[in-house]
Amino acid sequence: MGVELLVLLLLLGAFVGTMAGLLGIGGGLIVVPALVFILPLADIDPSVSMQIALATSLATIIITSGSSALNHLKLGNVDMFVIKWLMPGVIVGGFVGANIAEWVPSQYLPKLFGIIVLALAIQMLVSIKAVKVRPMPSALVTILSGAGIGMISSLAGIGGGSLSVPFLNRHGVEMRKAVGSSSVCGCVIAISGMLGFIVHGYHSSALPPYSVGYVYLPALLAIAASSIFTTRLGAKLATNMPTGQLKKVFAVFLLCIAGTMLA
Repeated sequence: MGVELLVLLLLLGAFVGTMAGLLGIGGGLIVVPALVFILPLADIDPSVSMQIALATSLATIIITSGSSALNHLKLGNVDMFVIKWLMPGVIVGGFVGANIAEWVPSQYLPKLFGIIVLALAIQMLVSIKAVKVRPMPSALVTILSGAGIGMISSLAGIGGGSLSVPFLNRHGVEMRKAVGSSSVCGCVIAISGMLGFIVHGYHSSALPPYSVGYVYLPALLAIAASSIFTTRLGAKLATNMPTGQLKKVFAVFLLCIAGTMLA
């Protein structure tokens, strides 16, 4: 990997860390499309570039979401009741999503990612004007919701914040605590999904050197090295930013990513 690519990945990591703390996302919505563009520059086989992007994204999320979660815990932005009931579902769903991604043909994965993100953007835009807040569902429904969040998130290589934040906010969890709680769940989703991609990646003969399954270690280390230092900045911004403005930033961000992948 050349110096230019290394610098590009370090800058990507810094941006990812800030957005992880600000929006409660693990960074996959940024990392996946960025790596789809960057990996071919490192002479990586296009037939596995999307799988590598998804798996490496999930690996970076373990670090960025973990760091973001710690910062939000210190700021009191995590609802432990929510964590208790979402966690079992996201663990199972994360592993299932990685298995589904292995079955989908490579050429369709970017479009599938774009469709998922577009749906998330529309959902958030609708929630900005929504005034009706529902109570949290029963424990069983919350666990099943967590499974759905985990499966879709792993399939798209994201930490789940773009799903769990609107879900929690719609059910009465204040936006900042929804963001903080999402960071905790995102770390768990990433671990579960990454393990699934590692298992399936060992069967591929097109992997580049320094890969563990579909996880590409040089990209992982470069992104993680800078992102871990900027999550604190994002968490502080989330604490000080008005809730309505935070939702708008989130929705516009998702629309930009969806447009990029579907273009």
